[in-house]
Amino acid sequence: MTDPAVETAPSALRPRDRAARIGLALLAGALTAFAHPPFGLLPGLIGYPLLMILAERSRTVRGGFWMGWLAGFAYFAVGCWWVAEAFLVNPAQAWMAPFAASLLPAGLGLFWGAATALHRRFGATGVRGVLSFSAFFCVLEWLRGHVLTGFPWNPAGATWEAGSAPSQLAAVVGVYGLGLVTVLAVCAFAPLIGSGPRKGRIGAAVAGALTLAALFVGGAIRLTGAEVRPSGTIVRVVQADVDQESKWSPEAYRDIVQRYVALTARPGARVPDVVVWPEGALPNIANRVFADGAWEAQAIARSLQPGQTLLAGLSRGEADPATPTGGRYFNSLIALKRLPGDGGMRIEDVYDKHRLVPFGEFLPAGGLMSRLGVRSLVHVPADFTHGPRPRTLELEGLPNVQPLICYESLFPGFVGRRGGAAWIANVSNDAWFGRTSGPLQHLNLASYRAIETGLPVVRATPTGTSAIIDPWGRVVGDKRLDPGESGVIDAALPQALTATPYALVGDLPWLAGVLGCLILGLAFGRRR
Repeated sequence: MTDPAVETAPSALRPRDRAARIGLALLAGALTAFAHPPFGLLPGLIGYPLLMILAERSRTVRGGFWMGWLAGFAYFAVGCWWVAEAFLVNPAQAWMAPFAASLLPAGLGLFWGAATALHRRFGATGVRGVLSFSAFFCVLEWLRGHVLTGFPWNPAGATWEAGSAPSQLAAVVGVYGLGLVTVLAVCAFAPLIGSGPRKGRIGAAVAGALTLAALFVGGAIRLTGAEVRPSGTIVRVVQADVDQESKWSPEAYRDIVQRYVALTARPGARVPDVVVWPEGALPNIANRVFADGAWEAQAIARSLQPGQTLLAGLSRGEADPATPTGGRYFNSLIALKRLPGDGGMRIEDVYDKHRLVPFGEFLPAGGLMSRLGVRSLVHVPADFTHGPRPRTLELEGLPNVQPLICYESLFPGFVGRRGGAAWIANVSNDAWFGRTSGPLQHLNLASYRAIETGLPVVRATPTGTSAIIDPWGRVVGDKRLDPGESGVIDAALPQALTATPYALVGDLPWLAGVLGCLILGLAFGRRR
């Protein structure tokens, strides 16, 4: 005989009750979003157990889905509102900003909705419910980072500021594993307000408190011995503070080149071995910038010392008669070496971005979307071409470097220690997002790649935030260039650590943890 309470439709709730549940779901998502940097309101982690309770007390699976979707919508609205800023760069597209700021959270909220629906349908309640909810939620977090190229923005593990004590666990289990531990720990307090044996409920809360304490204590112990050892390589990061609105003005082009050239040639305490420019540094393709006799190439060569290397983020083109446009375009990081005497420069190597931004650098189902008129509405007049899988660049006189261009720095496990990389060069163009929370969150997410791999990260952006990050995820010497600042960062490149556990085995510990939670939560604690 079915339980009438389970079969009751959500519409049977009184309007006041429905409004309260909707408000609590939105509050749960917003609280968890404000726990992330740059806000850092860690008490907002209470949003996870609140969402778990709302899902469990939903009358139907559909109701559980809507609780998760509403929370996810609020979470991504707070965490990703800055995407609207990109549509304000071109006044003709400004009308699209509200749609971008609402459709993206609506789509990403589906993953949260799926997690809470699965928990409502298959998960346990009470103490074992903590295990099943955490497992379902973190599996959907992982899927969010992989489905349709993925968008792993602000996963639960990145709540902790990179470089802090709790963030250090990512060296062992990665940011997804850290997210599982975090959600488990905070949700362990939820049974305190539920039913069931009092001893078990108190035990769960104590276990959660001890887990959180272990995150802080274990991380603090790791950081106690975290002494940055400088290598013999001096790096200069250039941030010219070129805003996106005026970047493509023909009148501004010469001034932009001169800004980068002047900062590159600025005298310092030591001559840098390598200079790093951001993604899309110059509003021109590399084919023209470095053409024979180009004034830009001559100016850049004069700004470098003989033997210096320049890593410049530029787009480039290749002829390809097989394509409709007769060519292919790549978003690239180009390594150039200044030759002795008046020999000019030599292109040493090129890295082409492998993981492109959907609707930003390529249009999924481009042919169909073009016929529907979507291409004319977004920033993709023509698609970039995907480069090959990431690879390490071996440059003369420098430690091997692994490039990551913008969006690629979001992905845990995207690069490991392949090719003997000793550092990561992360170039990005965050000028699209102005002085919003987006560039600051991007810095936090990119810094997790340092913790996961044990490699220092050199991050260059045109308008901020640029920094050199040590293998523990901390900004070296507290030097960074924030949005709106122009200048250079000169520092000795930190030495890499030995390969971290995460660099060796990837997400296997996370997978084992998820499977363990599912087995314990589902096999021994089905919903009554």
